[in-house]
Amino acid sequence: MERIGLIIPSSNRMVEQEMVRHLPPGTQAHIARLRMTGPHHVALDQLLPRIEDAARTLTDAKCDIVAFHCTATSMEEGIDGEERVLAAVRRAGAKAISTATAVRRALEALGARRIVLVTPYSARTTEHEAQFLRDAGYDIIHAVGHDLGGSDAYCAATPEFWRERLIEARRPNADIYFLSCANTAGFGVIKAIEQQLDRPLITSNQAVLWDALWQIGRSGKGFCPGRLFEVAPARVPA
Repeated sequence: MERIGLIIPSSNRMVEQEMVRHLPPGTQAHIARLRMTGPHHVALDQLLPRIEDAARTLTDAKCDIVAFHCTATSMEEGIDGEERVLAAVRRAGAKAISTATAVRRALEALGARRIVLVTPYSARTTEHEAQFLRDAGYDIIHAVGHDLGGSDAYCAATPEFWRERLIEARRPNADIYFLSCANTAGFGVIKAIEQQLDRPLITSNQAVLWDALWQIGRSGKGFCPGRLFEVAPARVPA
């Protein structure tokens, strides 16, 4: 039995239903929650010791890999901040990934450079994510944040809401569409969106699940939705 550890914001209500139920046989997920978003947001320097402590609780549970799974937090201080998050998890003795790392690996695996980014966030947070991806070498051809106002609203947005928002964001020169945030419901409409847009769609939850499974020598093909699960990692971005 392989075990995947997930460190998520305490307010997240989507990870279990979006990710855990799609795990293939022979794998389990264990979750640690941190108060790190909304009114509990702190600078990364203050958050890092708490990330390390949470990772230790998951290594206590014998997790084979630990993912720091919060898209905005893993991207907000750039490539350097991403590496500091990974280092905090590694200090706990765990093989480490983050949402930012998983998204980059997914983009590489799908050969995507031109991205349409759709988020539930404010314009400011959306721009932070767009800049992170630009700094990582990608072209953000369109980015839209829907400013839903926090976790309760993120959770209340239905899969159909996100299908409509992604169709509205269609760009003919896009390689891929990225629905950001671990607290969004997208798994149920990934295939329909990909058919309508004739492009791959990745979500934060999908990318982390895909990457974590590959890192422990497993594949989600046949159990998880989307074109992403039809491909293997191309390379690990530096």
